[in-house]
Amino acid sequence: MIYFIGAGPGDVELITIKGKKLLENCDVVIYAGSLVNPELLKYAKDGAKIYNSATMNLDEIIDAMKDAFEKGADVARLHTGDPSIYGAIREQMEALDKLAIPYEVIPGVSSFSAAGAVLKRELTVPGQSQTIILTRVEGRTPVPEEESLDALAKHKATMAIFLSINQIEKIAEDLAKVYGSDAPIAVVYKATWEDQKIVQGTLSDIAEKVKEAGICKTALILVGNFLSDEYDFSCLYNKTFSHEYR
Repeated sequence: MIYFIGAGPGDVELITIKGKKLLENCDVVIYAGSLVNPELLKYAKDGAKIYNSATMNLDEIIDAMKDAFEKGADVARLHTGDPSIYGAIREQMEALDKLAIPYEVIPGVSSFSAAGAVLKRELTVPGQSQTIILTRVEGRTPVPEEESLDALAKHKATMAIFLSINQIEKIAEDLAKVYGSDAPIAVVYKATWEDQKIVQGTLSDIAEKVKEAGICKTALILVGNFLSDEYDFSCLYNKTFSHEYR
């Protein structure tokens, strides 16, 4: 069996119990070396064969999985965060389907959840936003025209922008047209890692602050009024509100 495991955002304790148990019992580990905390490899079983996929292309990754499967070995394929979000797992799974090799996907803690946690902010607060948009801007990977930042910004929802920090200046300019130049924004570099950095500001000054902090990769951009101090209390714990769930 091939297990696509969400390794979490960085802190080794944020892998799920299920993910950790599988990692401890798999004979082969293929991890996204540029993103997954290498400390997680301490959980691998003694004698496990370990591959760093940062040095491998898709064919080489599939060949390693196929070789392990034919030898009766289980494979832990470690992806950063949650593998279903920008995990590039679909092409791997389709290749395994063609080879009739079984696999499972184990969810993990995404960096957008981790960023909300380290910012000590709720991403969905009454009176400000009840919607989270997860997106990225166009780079080497194209983005459908209807999913452009301009189009998505019209919702004025909480927005988590992945894989785009190198375009922070343009992003801030584009978002300011809708959210307003004084809208709050946060950039979280390597959320939950030991070298984590948090930069907060407004759309008018965030680009300069990010530049001063030396952040140019591995960062998540979060924008929206959830970062402000104004919001409405939830009805969930209101003593005058009657409902089934609490």
